[in-house]
Amino acid sequence: MKKIIALLLAAAMLFAFAACNKTPANEDGSTEADVNNATAVEDVKVGFIFLHDEQSTYDKNFMDAAKKACEDMNVEYAQKTQIPESKDCYDAAVELIEVDGCNVIFADSFGHESFLIDAAKEYPDVQFCHATGTQAHTANLANFHNAFASIYEGRFLAGVAAGLKLNEMIDAGKITADKAKMGYVGAFTFAEVISGYTSFYLGAKSVCPTVTMDVKFTGSWYDEQAEKEAAQALIAGGCVLISQHADSMGAPTACETAGVPNVSYNGSTVAACPNTFIVSSRIDWTPYFKYMITCVQKGEAIATDWTGTIETGSVVLTDVNEAAAAEGTVAKLEEVKGKLLKGEINVFDTATFTVGGKTLTSYLADVDTDADMNKDTEVIENGIFFESKFRAAPYFDLEIDGINLLDRNYG
Repeated sequence: MKKIIALLLAAAMLFAFAACNKTPANEDGSTEADVNNATAVEDVKVGFIFLHDEQSTYDKNFMDAAKKACEDMNVEYAQKTQIPESKDCYDAAVELIEVDGCNVIFADSFGHESFLIDAAKEYPDVQFCHATGTQAHTANLANFHNAFASIYEGRFLAGVAAGLKLNEMIDAGKITADKAKMGYVGAFTFAEVISGYTSFYLGAKSVCPTVTMDVKFTGSWYDEQAEKEAAQALIAGGCVLISQHADSMGAPTACETAGVPNVSYNGSTVAACPNTFIVSSRIDWTPYFKYMITCVQKGEAIATDWTGTIETGSVVLTDVNEAAAAEGTVAKLEEVKGKLLKGEINVFDTATFTVGGKTLTSYLADVDTDADMNKDTEVIENGIFFESKFRAAPYFDLEIDGINLLDRNYG
């Protein structure tokens, strides 16, 4: 009897460990916990669901990667554009499967996730992959997967370029050190946006210690007029450089008109903004799409949470516009990139920021994303806030000192 009890206890412990342990990603973005229960598919056809169309820098970035990956791998694909974060996403997925014959479905927006999960439950033989989502590691569906990238490293690098530009402006006497204030146009107060603007700010602060930043939210991923007006308000409020996590050309064109330096997102805006565009960070989704397709072709499991990195070619910068950037920006970015790759710089090193005047030694993040938004996972280890270690999508949601939120628009 004692032996039976001991075995039962051991089994329970192993089950608890398996349930609670969140395995860090391998070099290809997969985790050791991913189980191979898929079947090889000879003729892969991918169905893509996009929130907007090519007018959105965000969606165009996905579209360009989808086209390249599928053409390089000689696989067919179909796409649906202008699909809102509603049941329309579920309907689009069903149509891509039933009408277009797709056996892999990918959706690109956070709000698509719950509707994609509904489709995944109905079509267990189809693989469903989703960008920026948070539920794959708790959904218990073998055919539903989340993916993202360590874009906070790209944002940090873009922030370094911004900080160098501020230093140039200070040295030229255009502003004083205490006026080195940036502005940031954000979509929603989600962790993804908070993580992005915080890493951008920390990159700037690493080279320009006096920098501060104001943030305005639009409550929309794509609203050109609202983004333009937000940028204009930030400029009127004394911001001398603008960046963004919103998907239109509203903020960059406002900067070009006002002659204010701009760091954009998801692609170069140099053609439209030759005098003010400095650099842009973006996620290159081509490596993930090729990985996803290869897994389906070989019948191998797709990672539940896949995190692309600088090493996988998933986190990239555009070319620096040296007509607007500070002298020496290209060399400095290469130097910092090298230190990020070696682990000599950690973006969310708690020694580099404070919250309410205090340095953090511990923080529970809402990694499992339950309805009550309960904090469930310790994410600070040895003085580092480890973003993207416990799931692919960001969970950094701290409001650090030096960043001033002018509103809190959830949309």
